[in-house]
Amino acid sequence: MLRQINWPRWSKLQPKSAACDNISWLSFRGSGQEHGWLCRHGGRMKEVGLTNAEILKVVNRYIGVSGGYLGDFSYRTHEEFYPEFCGLDIDPYRYEGTTRERFIAILKGSSPKIQARILRGVIERFPVSAAAPSVRTQSLQQEICEIIRRLEGAMPIASPAPKITSAVVAQAISDTEALLQAGTAVSGIDRIHTTLHGYLRAVCDEAGIQYSKDDSITKLFRLTKQQHPALQNLGPRSQDIEKVLQAFSSVMDALNPIRNNASVAHPNETLLAKEEAELVINAARTLMHYLDAKFSKASR
Repeated sequence: MLRQINWPRWSKLQPKSAACDNISWLSFRGSGQEHGWLCRHGGRMKEVGLTNAEILKVVNRYIGVSGGYLGDFSYRTHEEFYPEFCGLDIDPYRYEGTTRERFIAILKGSSPKIQARILRGVIERFPVSAAAPSVRTQSLQQEICEIIRRLEGAMPIASPAPKITSAVVAQAISDTEALLQAGTAVSGIDRIHTTLHGYLRAVCDEAGIQYSKDDSITKLFRLTKQQHPALQNLGPRSQDIEKVLQAFSSVMDALNPIRNNASVAHPNETLLAKEEAELVINAARTLMHYLDAKFSKASR
């Protein structure tokens, strides 16, 4: 689960450059032993890289450690590992300690996407086989693959932080993020439905748009498009943008039956696969980002 951290809490923030899709990443070291990577999100910071527990799981359980050595790495093969298996130019001799200590230091000091490349290299370099340590199992490898997907940004649409909100919306956003980080995207379908429904109600309340408490998200979206001042001028190619918004109306039409018949909102026998669940959540988040940007601009 993403852990939100207030900026003043960290006494020794150490900025480092890392190219990551227009996100500004910061490497931090707290007053204790905490260390990792953060991205700025408004006035808060979010930890998104490998946790200490995940690093130790990779090192101790997947690769394996004996006498300070990491797997069958020698100093030479550890140096060769990064260019050969990860496509990275990393010099482990810049770090002090054993092979294990150097590997951990490199992981901790890397951005999330570099961490993902290192983990992919680990899986290739240390496959699951009969000769592997007994703790290096297929299920553990799959768990590491899930971590890699998170680090690479399997959910490329960031969690929204709308200016117009309510307690229900804030809680539903938090719940959705927690479920995604736990790897249960299908459980997030109900929460993203609540997020979008509550958000559109809050928008209507703020703009004085009349609606019924039984109105669906599709009806609320239609009322918002028709009556909210911020959506009356769609700029250049407005007819094409209107078609895009109509497509999102179709997405919301589909969200209701998906939530009711293929999510854990009800005891359904058939559930969405993870990829389709993430598609639905990303679509809803994309719409919320757009609407929040339009409404925020209009209020300036």
